[in-house]
Amino acid sequence: MKPELLLSRIRVVLCRPSHPGNIGAAARAMKTMGLADLRLVQPRTFPDPAADARATGAVDLLNLAKIHSALPEALAGAVLVIGLSARRRDLGPPVGQPREMVARLLAEAEQGPVALVFGNETVGLTNDEIQQCHATVTIPTNPEFSSLNLGAAVQVMCYEIRMAAFAGGLAAADYPIKPCSTSLATHDEIEGMYAHFTAVMTETGFLNPQHPGRLLPKLRRLFARAQLEREEVNIMRGILASTQNPTGHARGKPPAA
Repeated sequence: MKPELLLSRIRVVLCRPSHPGNIGAAARAMKTMGLADLRLVQPRTFPDPAADARATGAVDLLNLAKIHSALPEALAGAVLVIGLSARRRDLGPPVGQPREMVARLLAEAEQGPVALVFGNETVGLTNDEIQQCHATVTIPTNPEFSSLNLGAAVQVMCYEIRMAAFAGGLAAADYPIKPCSTSLATHDEIEGMYAHFTAVMTETGFLNPQHPGRLLPKLRRLFARAQLEREEVNIMRGILASTQNPTGHARGKPPAA
């Protein structure tokens, strides 16, 4: 697949950015490296002149940016979601280095849209947002001064993406993936499966919603390692539906996500 097409399938998602100037800086970082799909989740201020000023020649990306009220909306249809995190999370998804994760991102972009998710400038991604990612990446920094500006973080990752995309076969060679008999499941399809699991476990008494403990994060971590295909998600949901009371959902048919 042509590098330009791979780059067009990569979304850069900024969660709850607090300063419009950082949105502009992110747009400029993306355009210099050939990325164009910018998604904003609950930006504090946007549109804003400060964003336009920092974007310089990338105001067109700001004009095309999609604004979402929640992260799942920004990730709908994505077959792989990688979040940026400066710290390790208890029971979070697998953590990798930038070049390793960029190779995986490009390999999966052969299958469909993928997303790179950045958190708020002050607090980063919340635990709930991290749980919606299939993997996380940490940019190595000076341990004595690890604070990295949001625009700079976007620039680093976009640079790595461009270098890998135009390196000639790097994505497929450096991150081999199993051949898929069906297309990879999208983020929203997998989230629907998690919601179905939660409903069935609650109905059967296996899960107490008042005291869920670590059960749900552990399930997410397990399935994040599996690179689920759409057919596999449908199989799981069919099994779940078969255990439910027929007066609720028809047996063998999963409920709507």
